[in-house]
This record gives sequence, structure tokens and C-alpha cells, in this order.
Amino acid sequence: MNDSPILELRGVSKAFGAVQALYEVDFHVAAGEVMALVGDNGAGKSTLIKCIAGIYSSDSGEILYNGEPVSIHGPKDAAKLGIEVVYQDLALADNLDVVQNMFLGREETTSLRRLDEVDMERRAKETLQTLSVTTIRSVRQTVAGLSGGQRQSVAVAKAVMWNSKVVILDEPTAALGVAQTRQVLDLVRRLGEQGLAVVLVSHNLHDVFEVSDSVTVLRLGQNVAEFKTKETNQTEVVEAITAGKLSKIPGQPAAEVVV
Repeated sequence: MNDSPILELRGVSKAFGAVQALYEVDFHVAAGEVMALVGDNGAGKSTLIKCIAGIYSSDSGEILYNGEPVSIHGPKDAAKLGIEVVYQDLALADNLDVVQNMFLGREETTSLRRLDEVDMERRAKETLQTLSVTTIRSVRQTVAGLSGGQRQSVAVAKAVMWNSKVVILDEPTAALGVAQTRQVLDLVRRLGEQGLAVVLVSHNLHDVFEVSDSVTVLRLGQNVAEFKTKETNQTEVVEAITAGKLSKIPGQPAAEVVV
């Protein structure tokens, strides 16, 4: 794992009217690192990843990529940098097959401007094999017939096949059974082992401690703690989630700092 951050946020703040969603948040993740982002409901996790993805523009602070300041004005800007987000709803089309989903909006064409089905199928299979995804019988299955764990695998494969360097996973094991959760956690670990920077947003501390290298805790829109997973425990992280030290926001009572 490279200790230098590939993605870094410095002093990022975001407000929605009178509601301060993020306040001077610092955050970083390195290549080959699985960084867990945890916090209670309303902590600012979703706002933070949407600022990284370009869905929201931050009010202040800066985002650095490979040590250089960057401007992210939308998901296309994030994708060009190599940042992909897999949201909880996965954004897959149930009526399309695995290949069609993985290339949706990025279809490859032949010299005759027809869809290059052969090459797209080959690349889809190679990506799934690289990630050691063995539970999908055929890449021509429709997504509607896949289990939750298989759908999550397709969404992750779709994110990493475009030379991604940073992958953000939003609650990837939510609503999955034990076996499907195991598949997804193994996949998360493999992403880190392959050198990607992984941000794992999760409420499940058992999952966090199983696959993450580091943990960042948000509370009421602020970064209140960072831990190396091997040097902490669930009790310490829970204490930070529930009673982390907050900075006083100028001109605003702490009670109003909510998301």
C-alpha cells in the first residue's frame, strides 16, 4: 500500500441553506488502501461522497488527486480522473444483461458503427475473472435474475473496468444475506489487493473491521477521528461515532449542525 494519498480532501465544507452538512472535513485514501467511512445517520457520509463524485459542489476547501488540486463539476469529471461510485441502489437496468449493464452509456462499436458485442462480452468476462467473480453463470444473463450479491459484483465490475483508481462503495452489504455478504467482502478485499483505493461507506462495523485498513469517523458533518483498523477496536470507534469531539462552527450552535 502506498502511504501517499491518491485522493485527499482538505477543509471541505458544504451547507444547504441554514443546514451545515459538512464543516472543514479532511479525508484521504491511498492506492491499495480500504478506507472505511463510518458515522451515524446524518453524519454527512452521503454528502461527502457526493462532493467527491461531483454531484454536489463544496462551498470551501479543496480536493486533491495525486497531490494536485482538481475541480470536479460532475460525475464525468470524476470518471475522467478514475473515480467511480457504486451507490446503494446500484443503478443497474434489470431488463438488460450483464454485458449491456457494464457498458451502458459507454458502448463499443465496430468500424461499421454497429455494437461490438464480441469485444464487449470478452472485456466483461475478463473483468469479472480479474476480480475472481465466479458466481455469475453467464454474462448474458439479465440482471433481474441475479441475486443481491451477484448484482453488487456486476456493479463493482462495471466501476473498475474503466481504468478506475478510486472506487467508492456505498453500503455494499446492506440487505444481503450471509453468503452474499461474504462474496461482496471478498470482492472489496481483492480491490485493495489489486492496488485500487477503496472507500467503504458502511454502518456494519463487523464488515468494516474485517476488510478495512483504516477508519474515518464523521459526526454531525465533521471528521472527529481516524484510526488504523489493526490499532483500534469496535468500542473505540463506536465512542467516536456517538461522542466524537466537535469543533465549534462560527455563528452556529452545534445542535444545528445536522444533515
